[in-house]
Amino acid sequence: MVLRLVFLRFWCPFNAHGPSRYDLNLRLRWRRSWEVGDVLAVPPQPLVVGSAEFVPEPCVLHPEQVVSYPFAGLLPEELCARLDAWDEAQEEEAGQSADEIAAHAVGYQYDLSIPPGWRVGGFASWHATDPYPMDCQTCRTPMRLLLTIDSSEWDGGSGSWRPLEDRDLPAHRSATPTEIVVGRSGELNVFACPTDPGHPHRWSIQ
Repeated sequence: MVLRLVFLRFWCPFNAHGPSRYDLNLRLRWRRSWEVGDVLAVPPQPLVVGSAEFVPEPCVLHPEQVVSYPFAGLLPEELCARLDAWDEAQEEEAGQSADEIAAHAVGYQYDLSIPPGWRVGGFASWHATDPYPMDCQTCRTPMRLLLTIDSSEWDGGSGSWRPLEDRDLPAHRSATPTEIVVGRSGELNVFACPTDPGHPHRWSIQ
């Protein structure tokens, strides 16, 4: 028998209801797929909303599997130096190109490592803060990224992650289908314990 789990996400649409009285109140719940009843055609709406940016706009999900790589700041120094040299070479080559399409410099951080947008698994970005250990507070096991909730699916710096069908569309309208805004238009990374998913989760905002 294959055990399939359905991940459900709920959060309070008020900053003031978080642990510090100034942050999110995020709860994770795991359910077995065969225990989930009929999916509601119209999701229930909260009776009171403190911030409209915390209430998602109904939209269609189109899953896509991509390969991602660790945040550059977590790589060994020697490898970071090689990547920096490669990035500089790409920028120089793009600057000398007369082809407008080829003139886009491909960089590790924005084009190859961590994609923007909502995603499951992969690697977390630490672009707003320095990386810090994200260990389980119950068993001290290093936690893994479970889910990323992003304020935008792509932006001007997304480079190769920007969908081909959206390349000519303005980012402020087409790149925010959920209309969720995290922090100062950042992303929420939720981490779970690989040893026991029942252990309390942790999260960071970047």
